[in-house]
Amino acid sequence: MNIRRFFGKSSREALTIVRQELGDDAVILSNRAVAGGNEIMAFREVEMNAMVNATPAHTTSELSDATPWLSLLNKNASEQQQSVTADSMDNTIKTSNPRQTPLNHDVDAHNNLQANKSNAATSKQMVWMLKEMRSMRNVIESQLATIAWGNIQQRDPIKSEVLSGLLGARFSPALSRYLAEKLPSNLDSKKAQAWVKYILSKNLNTIENEAEILDQGGVFALIGPTGVGKTTTTAKLAARYVMKHGTQNLGLITTDAYRVGGHEQLRIYGKILGVVVYAVKDETDLALALNELKNKHTILIDTVGVSQRDRMVTEQIALLSSSKATIKKLLCLNATNTGETLTDVISAYKGKGLDGCIITKLDEAVTIGNTLDVIIREKLKLYYTANGQRVPEDINLANKIALIELALYSKSPANRPFEFLEEELPFVMGKTYNSDHISQLAEI
Repeated sequence: MNIRRFFGKSSREALTIVRQELGDDAVILSNRAVAGGNEIMAFREVEMNAMVNATPAHTTSELSDATPWLSLLNKNASEQQQSVTADSMDNTIKTSNPRQTPLNHDVDAHNNLQANKSNAATSKQMVWMLKEMRSMRNVIESQLATIAWGNIQQRDPIKSEVLSGLLGARFSPALSRYLAEKLPSNLDSKKAQAWVKYILSKNLNTIENEAEILDQGGVFALIGPTGVGKTTTTAKLAARYVMKHGTQNLGLITTDAYRVGGHEQLRIYGKILGVVVYAVKDETDLALALNELKNKHTILIDTVGVSQRDRMVTEQIALLSSSKATIKKLLCLNATNTGETLTDVISAYKGKGLDGCIITKLDEAVTIGNTLDVIIREKLKLYYTANGQRVPEDINLANKIALIELALYSKSPANRPFEFLEEELPFVMGKTYNSDHISQLAEI
């Protein structure tokens, strides 16, 4: 591949030169301001097409391994790095030679100083070259992946359909791409959709029944950011327990002493159910409350909601971890949040580990693919889904099949402005790299 540099006093002038030399279909690798004007690196599109046609791989990693140009870049980068290291070691040996004589010491010191300056300048040049080559490699990989996905659309429209459906359901580009690439060949549309649902269901971990909470018992703390619905969800779980086992063996605790009237909300629910609610502020209060309730079969703790970026999250996790009793932490995830926000929440609240999660505000979410994607990626166990304010009606045991169906096939006019057009998919996929966790999906 013949990559050429073009210089002009302005970006427009440089682009004009590129068109004159390489034609209107030239591929632009970079366009940057330099001293005196603009510099563009470009090559002919036919050269890239020839490279892609000679390389039938579908993934970015396969393209980079199979492409001679990228392999050459890797080799050059490695050799450059080894050269820099060797020069540095050689210079160290020279400057630390114990056999120097006093008469030559000053001369050698001067020479070594000059050599050090020269080596430092050379090292800076090497670092700059390595940075440029890595940048060039990333651009070429993206371009090749874009073209490869364009070819996939033409050769295998079923994969394109699967990819479009997953992205439209708000699954992450990394997971969507991985599933599309791993899709078995020769499947029709119906079988392809069935395969996708099967793989997603295998990787969405849910509880089989309520025995893990209502029958086995224990201490459960509902944690999460402000406004996610922890107090209402705690009341729903308490009501479900009372309906099955009565009020005698249930204990309720709240740590929400910060909001005005925060603990009163749970007290009202507790009064309706006939269960006393204990309010705690610190580790001592929590230890006393748990000791008072030690003979209870099940204890539910409603915690104060704070932003995932607030230092109080660490304090709250430390409070729950300080108890001698084993407290299972269930993280409430707001289904209306973006995947990035949910990932941030999990990272902040994970602490020493999470025992599971509950999806809340399911009735308010237009799409839930991003929520399921994060739960799969973080390998959380999903206990319940909450879809309203009614106690105890609006909470259900997590049904993975129903949730996946809801994610893939619930369509709303609100989705349309955010859906990718078919011709845009190659550009989206060309800039998407698979995350490490994706390769760990089961049943692929």
